[in-house]
Amino acid sequence: MIKNFLLNLLLSLVWVALTGHLNYTNFFFGFIMGFFILWILARASKAEEKNYFFRVPKIILFMLYFFYDMLRANVEVTKEIMTPNLNMTPGIIAYEHSLKTDFEITMLTNLIALTPGTLVLKISDDKKYIYIHGLYLHDKEKFVDRLKNGLEKKLIEILR
Repeated sequence: MIKNFLLNLLLSLVWVALTGHLNYTNFFFGFIMGFFILWILARASKAEEKNYFFRVPKIILFMLYFFYDMLRANVEVTKEIMTPNLNMTPGIIAYEHSLKTDFEITMLTNLIALTPGTLVLKISDDKKYIYIHGLYLHDKEKFVDRLKNGLEKKLIEILR
């Protein structure tokens, strides 16, 4: 997978060099073209080399999902700041996750902490629970379900 990613970067840099314009749009277009060139060339290769072509679209979809979630949380917090009434219901939950490695736990806690209105307080000593403070815990089950079936599930898809 690393080999394909580095080849994809090399092809995008070659595209930028051939066109003579170094900007984000041109680099991104070269990356997409390199991705499709490598995909066509790898159709007859081994299965582990094809993993790259399934993982990159999942990473892009995960980034879009996270940016949407962050934008939604920003709007919610901004609306709370702009209105005179306090409609938030803060609370702390013990979130039981299904992650296996320290890296996966660190990624999830960082993504939770980046979302406005949530804060990771502690990870339990046995690393089974993450204690999260949320500003809008109207329905704790819905909050846990959104974490479990949204952020954690999509993170596991791209990391494993």
